[in-house]
Amino acid sequence: MADEEEESELSDKQKVEIAKWFLLNSPPGEIQYVAKDVKSILNDNDLFNEAASEAFPVYNKSHLICLPLPNRSGDVLITSFSELEGNAFLDPRTTQVATVDHVKQVCTGVRPAADEELPSPYVEEYRCSLDAEILKYVEEAYPKGVCNVYCANGKDVEGPGADFELAVVISAARHSPQNFCNGSWCSVWNVEFKDEQQTVEIKGKMQVGAHYFEEGNVQLDAKHECKDATLFQASDDCAVAISGIIRHHETEYMASLEASYLNLPDSTFKDLRRKLPVTRTLFPWHNTLQFSLTREVSKELGIK
Repeated sequence: MADEEEESELSDKQKVEIAKWFLLNSPPGEIQYVAKDVKSILNDNDLFNEAASEAFPVYNKSHLICLPLPNRSGDVLITSFSELEGNAFLDPRTTQVATVDHVKQVCTGVRPAADEELPSPYVEEYRCSLDAEILKYVEEAYPKGVCNVYCANGKDVEGPGADFELAVVISAARHSPQNFCNGSWCSVWNVEFKDEQQTVEIKGKMQVGAHYFEEGNVQLDAKHECKDATLFQASDDCAVAISGIIRHHETEYMASLEASYLNLPDSTFKDLRRKLPVTRTLFPWHNTLQFSLTREVSKELGIK
């Protein structure tokens, strides 16, 4: 028996990996609650700190969480595009760099961005114009949504003749644990400016997450990818065209989600049932009011 117990005992490495899995798979806005339970189960601060230090940065960046800057001058999005060295993240709109404590999910410091951390004036012109258009769109479409535009490649391009790439990041979250529900929208758009072809190629990834846990546990994790293109024009014209494309695809995707869930009772839920019940009689979905549970029970029990 003692040998069997020794064989079944998990190693510290296995415990850390399991803890990381739970943390990384936390629903939107719930990682702190999960972390509290994981820490209690592990009952080992060293193992928990190891798991948390590895899982939280990945979670924060994949969920595009937004943190207020310490000086209240704005917010910083935690993304791979804004990440610098040493847990530092750039906010190109305010040209500030925030130092982030990933586990506590707070900004612990802020400093002005260095010149080498910012794009060239040529690229910044396109980035700034696109940022202004995306900001207007997000304010209209997403309550409490946040966004930013980053230079993903070619930040040192000084003028026409070379390619560069911008990344549009949009994040919106609605956390209401007191009502047993949390949800988030994340979208990332890679915008490649092709100088030779005089085109702008746009690739988007959208992700919707939701968690309802009142007397149950229902989760949604929907993803969608798309592509589009427009002409390489002046910065203002490009910004309007690109923001219009993003608006179109995101609106279209949200409409498709709404349509699919409106059809759940008539399609998906019906498909979960067997085609014919044991009585070999089709269920009359078009007229369910003819059935009364109270009437049927009363009939069976002989109650008048």
